[in-house]
Amino acid sequence: MKALCVTEAHKIEFLEKETPKVKNENEVLIKIKAVGICGSDVHIYHGTNPLATYPRVIGHEFSGEVVETGSAVTHLKAGDRVSVDPVSTCGVCYACRTGNKNVCAELEVSGVHTDGGMQEFVVVPATRAYKFSSDIPFEEGALIEPFTIAAQSTSKGDIRENDTVFVMGAGPIGLAILQVAKSKGARVMISDFNEHRLSIAENLGADLTVNPGKKDIYEAVKEFTNGEGANVIIDAVCIPQTFEQAVELASAAGRVVLLGFNPTPSNIAQVNITKKGLEVKGSRLHNNQFPTVVDWFENKKVDAKKLISHTFKVEDVQEMFDLIENDPSKVCKIVVTL
Repeated sequence: MKALCVTEAHKIEFLEKETPKVKNENEVLIKIKAVGICGSDVHIYHGTNPLATYPRVIGHEFSGEVVETGSAVTHLKAGDRVSVDPVSTCGVCYACRTGNKNVCAELEVSGVHTDGGMQEFVVVPATRAYKFSSDIPFEEGALIEPFTIAAQSTSKGDIRENDTVFVMGAGPIGLAILQVAKSKGARVMISDFNEHRLSIAENLGADLTVNPGKKDIYEAVKEFTNGEGANVIIDAVCIPQTFEQAVELASAAGRVVLLGFNPTPSNIAQVNITKKGLEVKGSRLHNNQFPTVVDWFENKKVDAKKLISHTFKVEDVQEMFDLIENDPSKVCKIVVTL
């Protein structure tokens, strides 16, 4: 079979690999149909992802069709459409034992630590394949995984009805978080420098969109919350400055949720956290969120289609990377079809 590999920074090749086979009774063979492109894929292409080694078959957001099942698999059959959880864990470390497998000490993500979905077939444990209905296109099914990130982060933020929520960043994850927060009955403000993405946010029901290059973000939050501060702030920009802003802009008893891996320290005084009794939480990947998100997709509680700005065939993937390099302002979510 063919696989698209990033063989080294800025170099991609189609390689021939042996087609995987079902070897264990609990496994399924899946023919890949669609792969969502995430920032981590772009970082691997750039050579700036510290977790990836080369050559690497990228793609951790993917959907496909079941081709074969192991003898012990009863909940899936050939022809089923599935989204694949890319995360594998050890099951025995402290994080796993306490129900926090998303921060497992031995955690691996397909497409980052191991080969991912940008190949014709994969074999995975059946417990990591989640069926979705045939009326959901594979392109949208590939985005179930990023919506699990939104499910996890909004759960960490304990978003409640009538909360004021500030989502920093209107990229695909920020836009997914916006939809989930709105579904929980919150009032949501979202910021970004990209007007195209802000227009998508408006279309998805944002109560307020703000371009920090045009309006002071502190003034915007003050007006939006009647001077109280945002009850929940989710930082999907992930730079030191936005963390600092989040702590300052949160209300008393507010929750700040961080999604980033930026290693640069932020300048935050303890008093800004202690005085307001803030909860500051990191949110990585997801904890058993696939069933919830599949239900959202099935019942049209979220709209993944509106996030997709471009679709490329796998043979045109170099053109895709060129677009990301040369005209990123026009890109929201890219899906590659196989």
